[in-house]
Amino acid sequence: AYNVKHTYCNYLIINNMLNKSIKFLIENKLVAVLLLVLFVGWGVVNSPFDWNTGILPSDPVAVDAIPDIGENQQIVYTKWDGRSPQDIEDQITYPLTTSLLGIPGVRTIRSSSMFGFSAIYIIFEEDIEFYWSRSRILEKLNSLPSGLLPSGVNPSLGPDATGLGQIFWYTLEGRDENGNVTGGWDLNELRSIQDFYVKYALSGASGVSEVSSVGGFVQEYQIDVDPELMRQYNISLGDVVKATKHSNRDIGAQTLEINNAEYLVRGLGYVETIEDIENAVVTSENYTSIRIKDIAKVNLGPKTRRGILDKEGAEVVGGVVVARYGANPLEVINNVKGQIKEISAGLPSKELSDGRTSQVTIVPFYDRTELIQETIGTLNEALTMEILITVLVIIIMVFNLRASILISGLLPVAVLMVFISMKLFGVPANIVALSGIAIAIGTMVDVGVILSENIIRHLEEDEGKLSINEIVYNSTAEVSGAILTAVLTTIISFIPVFTMIGAEGKLFRPLAFTKTMALTASLVVALFLIPPFAAVFFKKRNVKSVAGYIISAIIVVLGIAALLFGYVLGLALIAFGITGILLLKKKISPKRSNLINIIISVTTIVYLLAEYWRPLGLERS
Repeated sequence: AYNVKHTYCNYLIINNMLNKSIKFLIENKLVAVLLLVLFVGWGVVNSPFDWNTGILPSDPVAVDAIPDIGENQQIVYTKWDGRSPQDIEDQITYPLTTSLLGIPGVRTIRSSSMFGFSAIYIIFEEDIEFYWSRSRILEKLNSLPSGLLPSGVNPSLGPDATGLGQIFWYTLEGRDENGNVTGGWDLNELRSIQDFYVKYALSGASGVSEVSSVGGFVQEYQIDVDPELMRQYNISLGDVVKATKHSNRDIGAQTLEINNAEYLVRGLGYVETIEDIENAVVTSENYTSIRIKDIAKVNLGPKTRRGILDKEGAEVVGGVVVARYGANPLEVINNVKGQIKEISAGLPSKELSDGRTSQVTIVPFYDRTELIQETIGTLNEALTMEILITVLVIIIMVFNLRASILISGLLPVAVLMVFISMKLFGVPANIVALSGIAIAIGTMVDVGVILSENIIRHLEEDEGKLSINEIVYNSTAEVSGAILTAVLTTIISFIPVFTMIGAEGKLFRPLAFTKTMALTASLVVALFLIPPFAAVFFKKRNVKSVAGYIISAIIVVLGIAALLFGYVLGLALIAFGITGILLLKKKISPKRSNLINIIISVTTIVYLLAEYWRPLGLERS
């Protein structure tokens, strides 16, 4: 009994505080207007849709087509050229795997040993922060005991990205000024341009984690030794390697002071041409130097390849842009495109034998922008159509244009408030997350319908005894507790979804979040914003005829202007204006005027649905 009484007292306290807040906003309508402007403006700024925000800044929610349900994973990559998978497994993969197992938060480790390299996939618990796990791995790699790995082998941590990080693929192609393929560039040239120019330029775009080169030939110096000459001069392969390494370095010395001037003394030895390697001394015998060119041939050639990049049957050179973890994929792609536009003019060109000019051009062949925009566009259209259908049903069922405007206005404001919460809590916008808003629209409308119908009932029962503010407050306070309880019941029922873990949690938690935020936003709008505006909308006015005529004339003029600019909706404005003029001239009664306005609204909405939704197909729209 004590617990029941205590709970009931808490309910009364909460309900009293709620009703006081409602009363304050009804009496101070300017505060309600400012709140509405704040929510709408902030929501437009954070909207994931490609809206023109005008003078407002744009800080959209992170947008992607599908949710990232991959594991919390980091990759340690180790190269050891020329070694067999068994050597890689025994001397790199196994020692590293056993050492990395001690990192806190590690759930499991998967490894792969292939010819010339090792890849270790470290799977962390879901609650481990992404960059915290990377710092622990680097800490462990830096503290590995000496002698654990072969000499010269250095493991490296993979890019700070997830499995969905590959957002943009492109190729380098020779094209003329009209964009036609000309060719004229070999794979070696294109790969060099990619490795030494394009790759670094695109890596500077904001949000890019890594730009990897794919395809073509990596240029390298190649020394083809002659075994017979090496045997004659008693030179081993190690001597050739040592001579090559020593020939590619500068040597520093002290300074010399001559005539009060100080001169730096250093030996210049960096390799710049093939001749520099050819003239490198391997050994000397009887005061005669034996150089590399005496026992080998030196030339430029392609590095051994483990794969190619194919485009429509032709071998090409390209790259893949990987977005950083937590970055907005759509924003990163736009940054990359801006960087491509900036560097395109500086890419090399050459004149072909037929007189045409071939310019190296960056040509995208996988751009997630289209997929993201198609996904977001589909949801944008679905939400718009759903709101239109809901407004149509409300107008017909409630049969009160003012109440219908109040209820319908709840939906877009609540949706904009959901975008604000998504930005604050870091929930990305994708097809699953935004579907939660669509699911919640039915319940959101219920809240507005209950409140508006109760306000209309109190207005009809009142005989002029109470002011409009008192009527709206009494009708809102009567159902506020019931509305709060009903919405909280729906919200609480979704709590188990937030406890999901793994791929299921990453897939459905955003949906539960957006649905919960949509219901919470609808509750805030219904209880705190609809009552003040209802007190304005339902207030009885004694509008002077002159002012009424002016307002109606302005509406007609706006309708004519809309028609001139090609907007058919101008007809609806003209119809509203004419109806207002007829009402002022007392040609029609207020009830008939309300009926005509409802018919105009229904006709306009049905037209919009038929024009844009086209449920029966394009040929029967």
